[in-house]
Amino acid sequence: MDGQPPVVVEPPASDGGRLVTIHGERKGVAYSLFDVLDLLHREGLPTTDTAVDDTELIEWQGGGPYDWNDGAPEET
Repeated sequence: MDGQPPVVVEPPASDGGRLVTIHGERKGVAYSLFDVLDLLHREGLPTTDTAVDDTELIEWQGGGPYDWNDGAPEET
């Protein structure tokens, strides 16, 4: 293993979605933590409550597992 977690969740896009890559392959866009867990399940990876906080499993970019953009413009 090269030290890179097998799952990478990219920062939220303007529509609120986060691209999810597993083992270097794009697997989909997640709009919630439940979407990420669904993608993990489909790939046979752990989906326990603690899996989302496992830095050896998931690299969260641009915010953690509880940081989601609903696609609405931010208020200034």
